Amino acid sequence: MVCTDVVGNWGSTPQERADNYPCDALVEQPDIVVFRAVDVDAPAETTFRWICQLRAAPYSYDWIDNLGRRSPRELTDGLEHLEPGQRVATIFRLVSFEAGRSITIDSTTPLFGQVAITYRVSSIVPDRSRIVAKVLCVTPRNLLGAVMRRILPPGDLVMMRRQLLTLRDLAEHDSRPLADR
Repeated sequence: MVCTDVVGNWGSTPQERADNYPCDALVEQPDIVVFRAVDVDAPAETTFRWICQLRAAPYSYDWIDNLGRRSPRELTDGLEHLEPGQRVATIFRLVSFEAGRSITIDSTTPLFGQVAITYRVSSIVPDRSRIVAKVLCVTPRNLLGAVMRRILPPGDLVMMRRQLLTLRDLAEHDSRPLADR
């Protein structure tokens, strides 16, 4: 089910939805395809560095998806050193990455089925960037899967919107001059 409304395409443009992403190679026939995107008033390098922080925590609603622990609000040394197989956002593993540009993660669980996501960072102008996330899901082939096909897109919107806005805010904070912080 390719979502065509705001629930499925929050913040993304038609061109972004038409592009190819590394996650496309991981899921042949997704049940769910959604996009999330946000502009960031920070250079792409800073924004990508915050995307690497997903290795430490999910950065959405910590009380739900981080067992109540607060996601770090400062960059953690070493998280920018990416290698396939690393854990990301608690339940995912890093499949591939393009240094400074994108990370692709996946997870397979009984509840959600297979989920693959690419987070792509691009430069708009030297001090502005954009995060686009493409999410692909193959849900379980049972009653639970039928329910997930209905609730995953809006549930993901709530969680990933918070995640992207948090990462945006942190990148923007880090890109401001020290005197303005």
